[in-house]
Amino acid sequence: MRPDITPLTRATGELTTLATKRMEESLPWFRTLGPDERSWVSLVARAGITAFLDWYESPLAPPELTADVFGAAPRTLARVISLEQTVDLVRTTVGVVESAIDDLVAEPDRLPVQMAVLQYSREIAFSAAEVYARAAEARGAWDARLEALVVDALMRDEVDDSVLGRLAALGWSATSTLLVLAGSAPVGDPGTSLDVLRRTAEHHGLSLLSGIQGATLLAVIGAGPDPLRSARLLTPHFGPGPVVVSAPADGLTQVPAAARSAMGGLTAAWGWPDAPRPVAADDLLPERALAGDPEATAALIDTVHDTLLADAALYDTACAYLERTPSLEATARALFIHPNTVRYRLRRIAETTGFSPTSPRGAYSLRIGLTLGRLRAEPLP
Repeated sequence: MRPDITPLTRATGELTTLATKRMEESLPWFRTLGPDERSWVSLVARAGITAFLDWYESPLAPPELTADVFGAAPRTLARVISLEQTVDLVRTTVGVVESAIDDLVAEPDRLPVQMAVLQYSREIAFSAAEVYARAAEARGAWDARLEALVVDALMRDEVDDSVLGRLAALGWSATSTLLVLAGSAPVGDPGTSLDVLRRTAEHHGLSLLSGIQGATLLAVIGAGPDPLRSARLLTPHFGPGPVVVSAPADGLTQVPAAARSAMGGLTAAWGWPDAPRPVAADDLLPERALAGDPEATAALIDTVHDTLLADAALYDTACAYLERTPSLEATARALFIHPNTVRYRLRRIAETTGFSPTSPRGAYSLRIGLTLGRLRAEPLP
């Protein structure tokens, strides 16, 4: 015959009140809650006591803890108090019930009731973990969908109040320089790949927005004080092939242009077999221009052709040097100047354009830029 717990049943209201009072006295976080949140916690405490008493009366029926106990409060409670705080709630409530057993249950019956309380408190703890696990899973799925919408809007240059609101919901707080990375998506499950990328970014203190569009993985990161290092930290988590990094963007409004440069670079990167990984989109200006990227074409013409054209000596030296294999002596003879003057002008060309005529890559970029500039210019009479 099971012990009589009728006195405990009658004292449910008093036990709930006592549990709430004890929480207020011993749990600092409880005192910071608003009136609504406190009432929700009290509901959970009362539901837990009631569910225990019902289960004790019908021990063969499995307890429906998640529905009976945690179903008494709104789902938003899981966002207000943490799992650790919920464990404190359960521990405090169980302590109140255990204390009441000594006063309300006959001495011969106390031990079985106490054992039942311990068993039930363990089940409650497991149930709490299940509630938080489900909430985290649902939150993760919602965040992933929201993140994909934000990345898509940034790619389409639709940065408006709704996008900013979604960013706020995701907890985006990057105020530093932003970078866009583009590369092939990792082989395997996309969701798992993005989770790994997010964990890596979080480990290194980087803000991250990521999404997979077709076969391409796009990532917008708050680059911190060393943008190139930040890009290198995330590059291993892209799929095989090139990974292109945009020029730094100073804010979200500049991200769409940065994304276009990264995507254009990804398309053209195969034209440079020895490109580093990651490679800057600006280092791919020649390939991007040859692939028909109008922004890259305009940038290369401005950086090379128009910059050199502003100084006739540098322009003539670049044209002569690039057409002579290259050779300092041949260039000097063609321009009727000393070879040291050629050396000086070549250094000036490298300083003003960013491309060194004496390196194969720099000479290639200069030649493409000059050619595009000539083709754009009006023919001379």
